[in-house]
Amino acid sequence: MAKIKVDDVIYHLSSEFKKGLDDTMAQFAPGLRYDRDELFRFFNRAVYHHCSVWENVPDNSVDV
Repeated sequence: MAKIKVDDVIYHLSSEFKKGLDDTMAQFAPGLRYDRDELFRFFNRAVYHHCSVWENVPDNSVDV
């Protein structure tokens, strides 16, 4: 198994995650106003709370 540093992956993909969160909010809470960056910070903290600093992922999920 490969290991990834979760915080680094989230930071690297932050613009993609923010777009995904926007799509999610549009689908599940249409019309609700929110601060995109605040939502992302909350999401990032929640992931950090539920994951280890390093997480194992299947080797076929990583290409070096």
